[in-house]
Amino acid sequence: MCTGKCAICIGGALYPLAIICIIANVILYFPGWSVEAAENAGEKLTYEVTTFLGIIAGGLLVLIPAIQIHASGRKGCCGNRWGMFFSILCSAIGLTGSLFCLVMCVTGIFRGPVCAYYITDLTNATTAGPTLVWGRPFEKPMPEYNNDSYIFHRESWDICVEPKDVAEFNIILFSILLAASSFEVILCTVQLFNGLFGCICGTCREEEIGYEDMKKEAIC
Repeated sequence: MCTGKCAICIGGALYPLAIICIIANVILYFPGWSVEAAENAGEKLTYEVTTFLGIIAGGLLVLIPAIQIHASGRKGCCGNRWGMFFSILCSAIGLTGSLFCLVMCVTGIFRGPVCAYYITDLTNATTAGPTLVWGRPFEKPMPEYNNDSYIFHRESWDICVEPKDVAEFNIILFSILLAASSFEVILCTVQLFNGLFGCICGTCREEEIGYEDMKKEAIC
């Protein structure tokens, strides 16, 4: 496969991945399908979500370069060595954004969601019972589960009282983001090398255009 056709395939594959990242990040703003967390993002929303890991990093920073990468493989002003050179720069931008998204996904899954859960304040004798607080209950080791991650103990997810099913909600969406950003990292890395070869050897499109011009001249 020539470098131009490879660029078209990579650019086309990056479009849906970037859109998936944007949609997943937007949905993460509404845990439990409620707007309460979004309205109080600083207190009730998982920090990693507020970094726009999917909207900007895995989304726009990949989607915009994907347009140029796709164009660099087509016939026209971008389908040449200069277009391939710019695709290297765009791939580097996309790789940076997708790597950030991937790291934030891993961090978000590991630290767990922000939710309301009950704690017992042993230092305050006036407290009649458990107190409902907002925080990240799964961030610290869980002795009752041999310090295993909450991910492997579904029964522990009931610790979160609000929003409803927030642990499952976060794990599913962060996993989708993790998968999409992983593919973005791979594709952007491939395009870095493909763009380098295209910059040195050409895109094959230039040869096709030249061949068509020769045919026209022969007919005339």
